[in-house]
Amino acid sequence: MIRINTLRLPLSNLSSFSSQSQKSRPSYCTMMNYTKAASSQAFNNKKLLLRQLFEKESSTYTYLLADVAHPDKPALLIDPVDKTVDRDLSLVRELGLKLIYAINTHVHADHVTGTGLIKTKVPSVKSIISKAGKAKADLLVEAGDQIHFGDLFLEVRATPGHTPGCLTYVTGDGPDQPQPRMAFTGDALLIRGCGRTDFQIFSLPKETFIYPAHDYRGFTVSTVGEEMQYNPRLTKDEEMFKSIMENLNLPYPKMIDIAVPLNMVCGLQDLPVKPGDASSN
Repeated sequence: MIRINTLRLPLSNLSSFSSQSQKSRPSYCTMMNYTKAASSQAFNNKKLLLRQLFEKESSTYTYLLADVAHPDKPALLIDPVDKTVDRDLSLVRELGLKLIYAINTHVHADHVTGTGLIKTKVPSVKSIISKAGKAKADLLVEAGDQIHFGDLFLEVRATPGHTPGCLTYVTGDGPDQPQPRMAFTGDALLIRGCGRTDFQIFSLPKETFIYPAHDYRGFTVSTVGEEMQYNPRLTKDEEMFKSIMENLNLPYPKMIDIAVPLNMVCGLQDLPVKPGDASSN
């Protein structure tokens, strides 16, 4: 039975991370080779199917996860984009999966989430978002909850800062769960960058894979240990970090006035279901 269970898990104090010294960065080729190796290792899990999908206009990664060892092959999508919903659902059908959840890491400002549109095409799908984000969804989760799909699950961790409701979804810990673990960090932690965050991600084991919601330089995956050592923002002390983030001088997001209102209702959560669109596999 697919379920969300409440389980409170203690998170370690992360204030000491900033004392680490910044070492020389590896070359671009070294980082890309590591990325390929990490991706290959992550895909070797026999139970977990993982696909990383890309939407080029907002440079957004969507992740498809499924328990392919389970008879129903239940699946979920993390951070789907409205413009690529048809592509994502086509892949779900091709792989013979049963999509049960469409999940957001936070209320996005740079694109409209695809969760509402997915629900019109696959009405059995449940949308999920953070309770703290005050957005609308079928299921509202918070730190310590678990999202089960088949015999696998994602652990919910609160990583606010970029937005008050930012969540990181971490693959389960246990002998029957994929190893090394994987963290889907949304905008809280990017590869060699970050949105504002309280750094709870760094309580995970150093070998944990990091899968961000965006990348603008061609990277796809990193690890907790690698970001602790080489991330140019997170290797600074607290005052320097604040200075960096306050002086980024980023332009006003071109989609924010459209995306945020729609994403507060999970991308048009209550659109009417179209006849003939109820198939999920």
